[in-house]
Amino acid sequence: MSAHAPLSSPIAHGGRLDAARRAYPNAPEPWIDLSTGINPTPYSLPVIAPEAWTRLPDEAAFASLEAAARAAYRAPRDCAIVAGAGAQAFIQLLPRVFPARRVGVLDFTYAEHGACWAANGAKVETVATIEELMGFDVAVVVNPNNPDGRIAFPCDLGPLAQEMTRKGGLLIIDESFMDFALDHSASPLASLEGVVVLRSFGKAYGLAGLRLGFALCAPARAAILRAALGPWAVSGPALAIGAQALADSRWRDAAAAACATEAARLDATLTLAGFELLGGTSLFRLFRHDKARDWFVRLCEKGVLVRAFPERPNWLRFGLPGSETAWMRLSAALEIG
Repeated sequence: MSAHAPLSSPIAHGGRLDAARRAYPNAPEPWIDLSTGINPTPYSLPVIAPEAWTRLPDEAAFASLEAAARAAYRAPRDCAIVAGAGAQAFIQLLPRVFPARRVGVLDFTYAEHGACWAANGAKVETVATIEELMGFDVAVVVNPNNPDGRIAFPCDLGPLAQEMTRKGGLLIIDESFMDFALDHSASPLASLEGVVVLRSFGKAYGLAGLRLGFALCAPARAAILRAALGPWAVSGPALAIGAQALADSRWRDAAAAACATEAARLDATLTLAGFELLGGTSLFRLFRHDKARDWFVRLCEKGVLVRAFPERPNWLRFGLPGSETAWMRLSAALEIG
């Protein structure tokens, strides 16, 4: 086994195949990327009208997309829907347009939230419970949580949402992985002045490269976000694809069922290989192993990239294999079957 360590960067993310190839040049191609929580079976791209490519997006296209998002996300009528270039765009924008001194983050979670607030001058603290977030200017809850899938139910978030609204604070609920668990969504809270709910399009629909996401919030906050984003914050093709996909509830229901089945298969496979399941969603699963670092290296040497966590050296997160060939290679790399 080589002495390579897990891939590192200022903030570690999944999907860094270019870095993996440099670190493990002898790994077989093609690589199997299990390091992200992206549906490996994407929504089939519709035929896109030529003018979506050749004209600037118009208000009607934005309105159509936002209406589809409102229905798909079960957003209340009195909240606004703002479209942008992925949930990450809003994560970076929110600290700039709604600055704060003290920010609390329900930890352990997606590191970009804390990093973006800190970069804009906030003092960021991590806490273990929702109740501890009450005293901050801004509170951040990733729900379902990335990477362990922890769910904060709307009834648990309601008092915090009300308190942030009362005192002019802000509760950010990042629901990037909520598409297949809509019954747990906090979108009914999005009409409160002190709440912003973020949604990612690309993960559940398997089209992360499209760069599309949404902020659900009160109209006054929405106006500030739209002004900061500027005109044409979403491309014409993304508007067209997103509007059709979000309106396709039959596809979404089938994809949710398929991913749940594949997640159960992944649990069984990794458990057989000696891993302990810690949690996850139907798009990714989190496991513990005393030799997780060694397993990360071994899998990379076999051309299988998973997600490691420098802060949690015994953890590995696995996305869903996208084909029977990928399943076979994963099983071979795990030395089972």
